Amino acid sequence: MSQTERTRAMRARLLEACVDCLVEHGFAGTTTTLVSQRAGVSRGAQLHHFPTKNDLVLAAVQHLMEVRGAELRAAAATMPTGEGRTRAVLHMLGDHFAGPVFTAALELWVAARTDPQLLTELAPLENRLGRETHRLTVDLLGVDESKPGLRELVQATLDLVRGLGLANTISDDRRRRSRILDQWATTLDAALQEAR
Repeated sequence: MSQTERTRAMRARLLEACVDCLVEHGFAGTTTTLVSQRAGVSRGAQLHHFPTKNDLVLAAVQHLMEVRGAELRAAAATMPTGEGRTRAVLHMLGDHFAGPVFTAALELWVAARTDPQLLTELAPLENRLGRETHRLTVDLLGVDESKPGLRELVQATLDLVRGLGLANTISDDRRRRSRILDQWATTLDAALQEAR
C-alpha cells in the first residue's frame, strides 16, 4: 500500500470514527482525543490532518454528505415499479432518515445553531444535499413539478420523513412511522393521480 493510500485510509478511519462518536456521544461529547482513540490513530497524526475539532467535524460533515447521498442512490436503485412504488419510496426515505447517518447530521445541525463558524460551513453542504434529495424524490415518484402544488407536496414529504427521523432519535418509532408513511403514500398517490 502506498503512502497516499495509507493516508486516505487513515483519514477515512478518522471520519468514520467521528461520525460514530457524534451518534453515540453527541456533538458536545465528541472530542478529537476520543475520535483518534476510536480510529486507532495517534493524536499527532489526527492533529496533522485535522488541527481542531471543527476541522475534523466539518470534514466528517462532507463525508456524511457523501455517505448519505450514496445510501439514498443505492436504495433508490432497488425501488419497485408500478403499484406500491410510492409506498416503497416513502419507506426507503423513512428508513434513511431514521438511520445513524441522519442522527450524526442532526447533532451537527443542533451544534451549528449556536456556532456561527460551523453554520457557515454546514449550511451550503446541507443545502446541496437537500436539493439532491429533493431531485431524487421527484425522479423516484415521477413528479412533474411544473404542475401547481406538486413541488410543495414533495417538500412536505421530505419534511415528514425528517420529522419522523427526529422522533426516532428518542425512541424506536418504526411501527408508528410505518403507519404514517402508509397513509401518506395513499394521500400522495391520490394527489399525484389527480395532477396527471
